[in-house]
Amino acid sequence: MLDTHARKFAQPSINYAANKLLTRGYTPNQITVFALLVGIGTSVLYVMGFPSLAVVFLWTSGFLDAVDGTMARHTKTSPFGTVMDITFDRIVEVAIIVAIAYVHPEVIWPLLLLTVAIVISMTIFLVVGAVSEQSGVKSFYYQAGLAERTEGFLLFSIMLLFPSVLYWSILLFFVVELFTGIQRFVEAGRILG
Repeated sequence: MLDTHARKFAQPSINYAANKLLTRGYTPNQITVFALLVGIGTSVLYVMGFPSLAVVFLWTSGFLDAVDGTMARHTKTSPFGTVMDITFDRIVEVAIIVAIAYVHPEVIWPLLLLTVAIVISMTIFLVVGAVSEQSGVKSFYYQAGLAERTEGFLLFSIMLLFPSVLYWSILLFFVVELFTGIQRFVEAGRILG
């Protein structure tokens, strides 16, 4: 929801960073890989006991993830760049879930439920994007929903920073993600049915 409706407020800084990186000779795919490494750094830092720094890495990774797409749209988008982007986003999310499970094994079952909800929601998102004849600014049809990347980062940040409410924040994330999957499935029936 925030990615769709609030992106316009962050877009000037994203454009600025994208232009700076392009003028320095970086490619969108290089930034995608760098965003992945920074995102995985989130998990490493969390396991090492630095949750605040982990959250800084998480948001830096998310910013770079937005920058690489803007860079691609300013040059030339590639189907493989889209595959890298979506795959690496999921790797970062799974790495965070695994890191939380490692540090807090007592919440392994809620984390498993969250993972299932993410898989369901992303499956619908990707299949609708693949079979839809519509396209947007991105190289595929982007299905908005209650939980987009920014909402996920907000909930991951709460999970990383506030262990006293970890169980409930995971369950909240699960409910939000499952609702998003249902929301996307209903929209798919409307636009593809």
